Amino acid sequence: MSKAKTVDTQLAIRTALLAGKLLIENGSNMDRVNDTMERIAAAAGLTSFQGFTTLTGVVASAEELPNAQVVAIHDRANDLNKVALVNGLSRKFSAGRLSLKQFYRQLRKIQHENDMMAVAWQCLSAAILSAVLMIVFTGDYHDAPVDFVIGGVSYGTFLLLNHLFRIKYLGEFVASLIIGLLSSLAFKLHWATNIDTLIIGAVMPLVPGIPLTNAMRDLVSGNLISGPTRAIEAILTAAAIGCAIVIVLRYV
Repeated sequence: MSKAKTVDTQLAIRTALLAGKLLIENGSNMDRVNDTMERIAAAAGLTSFQGFTTLTGVVASAEELPNAQVVAIHDRANDLNKVALVNGLSRKFSAGRLSLKQFYRQLRKIQHENDMMAVAWQCLSAAILSAVLMIVFTGDYHDAPVDFVIGGVSYGTFLLLNHLFRIKYLGEFVASLIIGLLSSLAFKLHWATNIDTLIIGAVMPLVPGIPLTNAMRDLVSGNLISGPTRAIEAILTAAAIGCAIVIVLRYV
C-alpha cells in the first residue's frame, strides 16, 4: 500500500467516524449510523470497512490495517437538524459532488456549530407545545394560557440545570417538581380549573419521545446493545418525571 493510499484510507476512516459520532450525539438511531458510515466508506473506495457503534463510542478500521480508530461520545442531545445536515453531506459525497477532504471539513464545521435554537425560542416552543397538547389530550382549552406559562418556565429550568450540572435526570426531576408546584398553586388560586390537565400538558416537552422511538428502532434492527440502553434511559427519564409529580401531589 502506497503512502498516499494510506493517508486517504486514514482520512476516509476518520471521516466515517466523525459522521457516526455526529449522528449519535444528535439523536440518530444506530441503523442510520451504521448505514451512513458504510456508505461513506464505500464511496471513499474502502473495500473492507468494519465499524462497531455504541452510544458511548465508535470503533472503525478498514483495509486490514493493524490498528483501529476510536472516537468517544460523552454528550448526547436531540438536534435532528445536525442529523439531516450530516445525511445531506453523505449523499453529496456518495454522488461525487464533494471530495473526501471537503466532506471532512464540512463535518468538522457542523461539529463546532451550535445551531440549536436560542434558549428563549426553545422555552417559547415548549410553552406552545404544552398548551396545544393539553388541548389535544384533554379537550380543555380554558387552562391553556396558564399551561403555556408553566410549560415555558419548567422547560427553561430544565435547560438551565442541564447547562449548569452534568447530572442525568436532574433537569427532568426538578422541572417536573416545578410543574407540579405551579399547577397546584394555579389551581388553589383559581387561575385554573383542573390540575391534572395542567400537568399533562406541561410535562409533554420533557417526555423522552426520541430516545424511546430510537430504542424500539434499534431493537427491531438487531442492535441489542444500544436498543436496551436507550430504553433504560427513557424509562429512567420517565421515572424521574413521574416521581417528581407524585411527590408534589402527595405532599403539597
